[in-house]
Amino acid sequence: MPIAPTPTLPGAAPTRLHGPRVALLVGALIVAVLAFQLNASLLTPAIPAMAVDLHASTGVVSQVQSLFFLSGSVLGMVVSRWSDTIGRRRALLVTMGALLAGTVLTVTASSLPLLLTGRVLQGTSSAAMTIAFLVLSEELTAKQFGVSVGVVTAVNGGLGGLDGYIGGAVTDAFGWRAVFVVILVVAVLGTLSVIAFVPRVRRSAARRMDWLGASVLGAFLVGFSQFVSEVPSRGLADPVTTIWLAVAVVAAVAFVLVERRVEQPLIAVPALRARTAWPVLMCTFLTLSGVFASTNFTVVVLSQDGREGFGLNAAMSGLLFLTPTAIAGLLTAPAAGWIAQRIGWVRSLRLATGAILVISIALAFLALDKWVTFGLLIAMGVFYLGLYQATANGLSVLNAPADAPGSLPGIHGACFGLGAGTGVALVGPAVSAGTPEGYHLALWVSVALTTAAFAAALVLRPTPNALPAGARPEGAMTA
Repeated sequence: MPIAPTPTLPGAAPTRLHGPRVALLVGALIVAVLAFQLNASLLTPAIPAMAVDLHASTGVVSQVQSLFFLSGSVLGMVVSRWSDTIGRRRALLVTMGALLAGTVLTVTASSLPLLLTGRVLQGTSSAAMTIAFLVLSEELTAKQFGVSVGVVTAVNGGLGGLDGYIGGAVTDAFGWRAVFVVILVVAVLGTLSVIAFVPRVRRSAARRMDWLGASVLGAFLVGFSQFVSEVPSRGLADPVTTIWLAVAVVAAVAFVLVERRVEQPLIAVPALRARTAWPVLMCTFLTLSGVFASTNFTVVVLSQDGREGFGLNAAMSGLLFLTPTAIAGLLTAPAAGWIAQRIGWVRSLRLATGAILVISIALAFLALDKWVTFGLLIAMGVFYLGLYQATANGLSVLNAPADAPGSLPGIHGACFGLGAGTGVALVGPAVSAGTPEGYHLALWVSVALTTAAFAAALVLRPTPNALPAGARPEGAMTA
């Protein structure tokens, strides 16, 4: 049976869940988030089989991933903010409904356009992560929230770095459509869990969705993402690249103008300009740019370089340099939220970004040593996949404007995809040179990005909800 909404009195502090209801709620959100994560991590090994079956090139079929992440950045942001209007539970059901429809379409797709349409619908599921954190912040105490954020973040890391291997094994045994069947089963379980255990979360009936602001911000996200993806192959001077850059710039200016004029903006310009908001977004964008470029691109290419690198095959490269990192993050993330709640969320973010910077510098100096790199990437898993991601996700909720709680988490979620794509675009030319100097240059670019991320963390200020336990003033999130 669905859990009834938690009643509250006007002016009273909201009642928090306790006992088994906490575990049931967290479990339901974990399954919903896992349905999104499997969409992101299981598909890559299946792309060659899709290309053969659909009579298309591998490069064209790879759009199943790029379109998923792009639509996730836009639609995830929109649905997260919309949840302030329609309620968290209803927004989660919208998210899961789009995921189910998209997954059925991908399982039955007879052509590439239908497959890509399904992937766009599946991208909506990225909102599950941010809405999950909003639900946790509204239903749990501060202590429960800290621990639960870490647990959900750990699930977002996937299946311990073995996702690609599992996706490949399922494809080899049953075909690429079977991967989507696995996703469909998890999505059904996630939907039923949301129906059964997520309360009808309190919301303000006076809020309206700023669809114009969301559309303009979506145009910026699309323009910037496409600009970043086109730069490595076309260069800055190409007309297509220039057009996408112009779209991003015009949309950014238009967004500021729109948000200053609408009665209930997607996020008020003064709130976005505050040191409690924009540094969170910049820190995640820059951290993702630097870390993803170094660990998921530069080191992976270096490890498979038979002349200047380690000469590993793709499977061994992933097993040695990606899986241990993911496992380290999976084991660390559950404790990360508890640490942030104890020492303060901003302090925890600074600790994580400082450690990431030190590890990035060490990689830039020592990446040509295979086993040193192996150890450094495990440390990166602890501080980036574990401590940083849990802290940044929680902080985007705790530092959000009170009149638009879904705004900052939604935009923050979009920064993950934007950052990863930007980092690869920036280091791609250096890595493609295939020389020791090129690899080192790429890693130093990552150092520059993580340095800027650390600077953003130093500028960041906490709201009362993000202060250490015991230091929160009356009216802040209860302990």
